[in-house]
Amino acid sequence: MIIYKTEHEIALMREAGKIVSLTLEELKKHIRPGITTKELDAIAEEVIRSHGAIPSFKGYQGFPGSICASVNEELVHGIPGNRMLREGDIITVDVGAQYEGYHADSAWTYPVGEIDAETKRLLDVTEQSLYVGLAEAKPGARLTNISHAIQTYVEAHHFSVVREYVGHGIGQHLHEDPQVPHYGPPNRGPILRPGMTLCIEPMVNAGSRHVKTLADDWTVVTVDGKRCAHFEHTIVITEQGYEILT
Repeated sequence: MIIYKTEHEIALMREAGKIVSLTLEELKKHIRPGITTKELDAIAEEVIRSHGAIPSFKGYQGFPGSICASVNEELVHGIPGNRMLREGDIITVDVGAQYEGYHADSAWTYPVGEIDAETKRLLDVTEQSLYVGLAEAKPGARLTNISHAIQTYVEAHHFSVVREYVGHGIGQHLHEDPQVPHYGPPNRGPILRPGMTLCIEPMVNAGSRHVKTLADDWTVVTVDGKRCAHFEHTIVITEQGYEILT
């Protein structure tokens, strides 16, 4: 069931989104060789709580961290720990904040120091694919127009889109209907209407699209060990198009 949000609810989600954005901006300052993912997690939790919010992920289905910290071939759900970042790595930081009962969620993939040209291209294409998809987020359009635009853009640049993990609705619950795939034919799925709040989050692999979950039951990695990237915004559909809340 798709839950349409009132102006008051959107205002609360906008505040949650602002906190998520501030958290990512603060983390970006600290992402450098030598820092551990556990240290980044502590920084994020401090920022979120200092703004009167709660980390959305901490304790969610048993997840131990305030953020997901996924390095290199790790796609999503990386558990913060003692892993130390090294020059040339990339790290995806996924942040969620709950403010007065409403969630916002955003992820960004960052370079650690200098990265090679092909990895930079992966990050650039994945980030741009998010905005290519968002260009299709308009009232009256079908949901999978977003999906198709992302897949077309990514594959034109010879990367692959992950199928197993998709975007989603968001609000009082971290995950709500509808699911938002980042692949597939256009003109399918529900009609986009004002008040719909969605997380659009293309996940792109440098090699094969296939992924697997490690023995910790959380960390998802590429099967071929090649790098991957993940960019995400929370948006609301408006009368004119969409607004980014994060």
